[in-house]
Amino acid sequence: MNKIKRKNKTKGGQDRIRPLRVKGYCSDCNAFLSAALVITDGPQDKSGLGDEVGSEDDLYNEFRSSANRFGHPGGGGGEQLAINELISDGSVCAEALWDHVTMDDQELGFKAGDVIEVVDATNKEWWWGRVLDSEGWFPASFVRLRVNQDEPMDDYLAQLEGAPEGGAGVCRSLGPGLPCKEQMRANVINEIMSTERDYIKHLKDICEGYIKQCRKRTDMFTEEQLRTIFGNIDELYRFQKKFLKGLEKKFNKEQPHLSEIGSCFLENQTEFQIYSEYCNNHPNACVQLSKLMKIKKYVFFFEACRLLQKMIDISLDGFLLTPVQKICKYPLQLAELLKYTNPQHRDYKDVEAALNAMKNVARLINERKRRLENIDKIAQWQSSIEDWEGEDVLSRSSDLIFSGDLTKISQPQAKGQQRMFFLFDHQLVFCKKDLLRRDILYYKGRLDMDEMEVLDVEDGKDKDLNVSVKNAVKLVSPGREEVHLLCAKKPELKQRWLRAFRDEREQVQHDLDTGFSITEVQKKQAMQNACKSHPAGKPKAVTRPYYDLLLRQKHPALPASLPQQQVIMLAEPKRKTSNFWHNIGRLTPFKK
Repeated sequence: MNKIKRKNKTKGGQDRIRPLRVKGYCSDCNAFLSAALVITDGPQDKSGLGDEVGSEDDLYNEFRSSANRFGHPGGGGGEQLAINELISDGSVCAEALWDHVTMDDQELGFKAGDVIEVVDATNKEWWWGRVLDSEGWFPASFVRLRVNQDEPMDDYLAQLEGAPEGGAGVCRSLGPGLPCKEQMRANVINEIMSTERDYIKHLKDICEGYIKQCRKRTDMFTEEQLRTIFGNIDELYRFQKKFLKGLEKKFNKEQPHLSEIGSCFLENQTEFQIYSEYCNNHPNACVQLSKLMKIKKYVFFFEACRLLQKMIDISLDGFLLTPVQKICKYPLQLAELLKYTNPQHRDYKDVEAALNAMKNVARLINERKRRLENIDKIAQWQSSIEDWEGEDVLSRSSDLIFSGDLTKISQPQAKGQQRMFFLFDHQLVFCKKDLLRRDILYYKGRLDMDEMEVLDVEDGKDKDLNVSVKNAVKLVSPGREEVHLLCAKKPELKQRWLRAFRDEREQVQHDLDTGFSITEVQKKQAMQNACKSHPAGKPKAVTRPYYDLLLRQKHPALPASLPQQQVIMLAEPKRKTSNFWHNIGRLTPFKK
């Protein structure tokens, strides 16, 4: 295992060596070893701290600097320090686990499986990396760290299996009497069990060391504050204890490679979804905690809680990040387990199914987080529309599927009207552009997509409205009381709209199947925030494509700590430059 040693000054001025254990691969056997970071800093009994360090301000500053070292937002943390020391040696790269769709020119786009050279890992959640000639920020949760792994594992195992008997006994280090692949499976099983036990202790420390103590101090914390800071971590603790008991029953202590733990993940795949609530709340927890940590008494209180519980020297926000990281590590651990499980093994099918199930759980959590982030943008979009009528978009919808210009032909006039359409889940909103200021939209109506059938119309004369159409789509109510023709400018745009209408129905069904919904409190808060950003009396105007930003955001994303692009933008296709204003300026009556 690769180790890093950092020097610290002791009270006597002498150097003290502190080993940092970093997750990664063993350079001797190229085996995945540890998912934990251990930082030990000597005795942690600070009962006499006030007498030794001097003034309260000095103590406060020391705690603040400690928080910055060990996981304070934007400050990196112990793991980041260790990784950056490896980076300085040029020995760190990362393997992409998922596609990362680039949102702006400062983000690094890549595909799953790409190898990324990590240049800077100071920030906990966003790292700076390089792929070929491109550099940029990328989410740390999208990659798996690889340390000194110059040789692919499959090639390495092939070499071991093909090595002559009595050769350089590399395989002996993997354990006597077991084939390499089975020993590797035993290693992964042992690691899963070990990290699960550590995680349970971690959750217990948070619940008993922090939450229990905070509830005693009603003068410092309200129940609402505690719910914001800790979320539903007590539910996670109860569930994980039950999950660990199931794992222990399936764990073969004498022969770990024979353990059959895949079924444990399958049996609990639905309950893992409780992580969605925690992950969605985590950004709010960071904001609330950062406010409290600016007040000295809270810094002292949280540090006292940590010392009483004898927890390692990491700040509270670092501890609270662990459940977010844990739910993302399950697919990685199961992928490693499947890699070293023979297809003939009794656990193979269950592990394969468990891997897909946990990937789906992670995908569902990411999707729910994206949807919750979008409701603020939708509320701001609505507040920018002039003459809005009826219920809010958020009363029924939480996602923008597609938008664009279409010509609308409806009963009874059967006259074409150019409108801007926004397809949300459950409804289709259409607006009219201002004649002079094309960035201002006026609300004109909406259609209930739950009550509409979408039909592909051939070019030619339509029988219902008795008009000739081209590139048209028809929306019809069940009793044909309502008939609307929507005409696109090009056949490709028509096909894109047909696909969008199918996506909308699939999304509605998926939400029903998974039980996804936005609470009334979340809707109300989003609308209040939107009203604050558009005070009465100020002109409403938007200048960039809103829907384009939302569509480009549809990729897995865990909480980001770097600024993201600001919203609210409307779909506005690029137009050729016009001489209209130039010609008007030449007319004398219009000159001032």
